[in-house]
Amino acid sequence: RLWQRGLSLYYADRFMEGAKQFRDDVALNPNDTEESIWAMLCEARILGFEEARRQMITIAGERRPYMRAIYDLFRGGEREAKSLSVLQKMTAGSGADQFYAALYLGLFAEAKGDTEAARREIQKSVATTYAKSSGDYMAALARVHVAVRGWNKSDL
Repeated sequence: RLWQRGLSLYYADRFMEGAKQFRDDVALNPNDTEESIWAMLCEARILGFEEARRQMITIAGERRPYMRAIYDLFRGGEREAKSLSVLQKMTAGSGADQFYAALYLGLFAEAKGDTEAARREIQKSVATTYAKSSGDYMAALARVHVAVRGWNKSDL
């Protein structure tokens, strides 16, 4: 459960510690796509988006289609545009795919400095049926993200 510690460090603006936590976790589980992405998100706050992207941990073997597309989006390169398109289509779908696509599109936008797109996508993730009914820890995290940023529905 140390990944939860890393997320807490991110939301406490302790990005260096968060990045270290995620990197240490990936060293123990080298196929953890989400921890690679969260290390990059922490590092983007310290180093800037492009440098964090260059230093992003390489992961292989992700089986979830939405998480593969998310990882490729964050990594950049030749698969970025296709991954963005795939994820945008997923946000119109349902279930975990819809939720995770919207959440990570929002986190990606925020890391790049596009607050409005971040707000729109993360608010969309929170509004999904999956976020409301799954009990998924990441759905609670999305609600925390909205609250921490002050992005209440009345602000939209």
